[in-house]
Amino acid sequence: MSKEQAIRLNQEVEHMSLGEVLGFCSEQFKDTLSFATSMGAEDQVITHTLSLQALPVDVFTLDTGRMFAETYDLIDKTQARYNIKIRIMFPDAAEIEKMVNEKGINLFYKSIENRKLCCGLRKIKPLKRALAGKQAWITGLRREQSTTRTDLKMVEWDESFGLIKINPLLEWSERELWGYIKENNIPYNSLHDQKFPSIGCQPCTRAVLPGEDIRSGRWWWENPQTRECGLHKK
Repeated sequence: MSKEQAIRLNQEVEHMSLGEVLGFCSEQFKDTLSFATSMGAEDQVITHTLSLQALPVDVFTLDTGRMFAETYDLIDKTQARYNIKIRIMFPDAAEIEKMVNEKGINLFYKSIENRKLCCGLRKIKPLKRALAGKQAWITGLRREQSTTRTDLKMVEWDESFGLIKINPLLEWSERELWGYIKENNIPYNSLHDQKFPSIGCQPCTRAVLPGEDIRSGRWWWENPQTRECGLHKK
């Protein structure tokens, strides 16, 4: 896979529906394709669609060790609803132990460098292990989620991980997303009903206030340009 192949594939799928994109990519990449779900609303829509089409795509999630109880509950509900096994990826316990003992249990509040270190050990390293041997991965990114995501393509080359990234919900609006969830009775995190539009680790996620954008509850003490954990860099 290469950047040139990503450009070609993007031209092929950019006008396809969600189901068509997933079916096309499943056939294109077969067992070298993975779906990384954070158990967010977008990812639940993708899981539902993969299940509807019985697509044999590897599905995994990252358990950082600092998740909400509601997220763990949703993993169980999702596996039962769709009769699938979600692969759980954990960080290296020794690395986390060393970081916490040197930097503190809530080190991420002290500096951007500390927060990125924490995200790196709890998310980036496990993601790299999950994607080892893969040629492509599916995400639930949408363009309107954040100022850091406005330049995304539906299919693009992921320089950070050296493989193709597929964003089949890229052009979906918030209204389309929740309309589809309600229409299909898709299970979702109960925190969404408590003004948590974007849900990550418990210490780094809060409810949003009226008028705030949907990503403002993530790492809210930082400026908007730094509010990514490193999973989705260009």
